[in-house]
Amino acid sequence: MSKRLLILVVEPDPDRAQPIADGLQQAGGHEVHIIAEQSGLARQVADLRPDLVLIDMANPSRDVLEELALASGPTERPVAMFVDRSDEDLTRRAIEAGISAYVVDGLRPERIKPILDAAITRFHIFQQMRAELAATRAALEERKIIDRAKAVLMKARGLDEEAAYGLLRKTAMDQGKRLGDVAQQLVMAAGLLGR
Repeated sequence: MSKRLLILVVEPDPDRAQPIADGLQQAGGHEVHIIAEQSGLARQVADLRPDLVLIDMANPSRDVLEELALASGPTERPVAMFVDRSDEDLTRRAIEAGISAYVVDGLRPERIKPILDAAITRFHIFQQMRAELAATRAALEERKIIDRAKAVLMKARGLDEEAAYGLLRKTAMDQGKRLGDVAQQLVMAAGLLGR
């Protein structure tokens, strides 16, 4: 946590919120906004666009935990949740909801920096994994479309698979387009023609 962050603290109890804000200031002079009211959290998060959301709850219920986790945008930013007590089901639900750090036994000032550092690092690792997964899915989908386009050419022109692929590739190069885009156009055209 080397740069100054905008941190949103969700804490309904002002007596608990102030020490958290003070600890964040000591941990790096971060800009801290405290939200006491949990309703409308998603809108407030969207308006403030914080770098990190910190949720401090004494005894969260399962429904409140999931609502807060989703409202805080865990796929868009690191979210750290501090609770006084937990059980296996609450922990699992928090992690499934995308919480970057789920810490039991409340929040103490001396624990803030290492926990937030870990939450930020974990968030970035998962963000990279999500991007890689999306790229892999896109590549697989493109591969399927290319295979369909080859099948269309093989049937329409009586080509073998290698010749159909070569024709697709040559067409893509001649038109200055990606192979996947040419294949998609061919598959769509064949669909319109009922082939």
